Parts: sequence; structure tokens; C-alpha cells
Amino acid sequence: MKRVTGIGGIFFYARDPAALRAWYQRHLGIDVQAWGGTAFSWADDSGNPVQGTTVWSIGSADSGHFAPGTASFMVNYRVDDLAALLQALRDEGCRVLEKTDDSGYGKFGWVIDPEGNKVELWQPPPGQ
Repeated sequence: MKRVTGIGGIFFYARDPAALRAWYQRHLGIDVQAWGGTAFSWADDSGNPVQGTTVWSIGSADSGHFAPGTASFMVNYRVDDLAALLQALRDEGCRVLEKTDDSGYGKFGWVIDPEGNKVELWQPPPGQ
């Protein structure tokens, strides 16, 4: 079974999200949208668009979205078969959160790494 197939997104907290988003927009040219981040579209080696995006987002440090993780960031990894991977991680003794989410954006599950970081696993919807 394939496990991680790519990075779906990078999310991090800021004490002042609006100011930090503005800094990234001004100095690094990131097209920050009103929802707090951007989606980078994928391209092949020739620059031709291919299906897929990587989300980049800054959220408020008091949102609690990364709990029970203890870090100020969370990486979202793309996976092919979320249910099978979560079961394999449980079988290996990993701390897998019981909550999962299934929405129009795909299926999500979480595991806590040995350093206390919440890791998001994402199975995109078909065709993405």
C-alpha cells in the first residue's frame, strides 16, 4: 500500500494572521485570498497545468485547529487510501485520532507524531 503521495497543504498559526499574510503577499508575492491562504496549482516540467493543488494558509494562533497537537504548524499529506492507512498506523501503535471527516473536499484523518505534532492525512476526491 502506498502511504503518502505528496503534500496537500501547509498550515500555520500566527499571533497576527492579517499582518503575516500581508507580509507574505508583499515580500514573497503570494496571492493570499480572503479566506487566509492560497492554492498553488501544479504543473509538469514544461509548465503545463496538471490536476492538483497545494494549499498554503495562515490561521489564528487561538483557533485550536491543530489540537491536540502542540506545534504552530500542520502539514497535510495526500494519501491514496485513508481508511487503510489509518488502520495500518493503528496496527503499528501510532496515536491515531478517532475523528475523521468526509466532505466535498475529500476524506481527512489525523495522527500525532512522536514530537506531539498533529499530522493531517487527506484523500482527495476522485479526479483530483
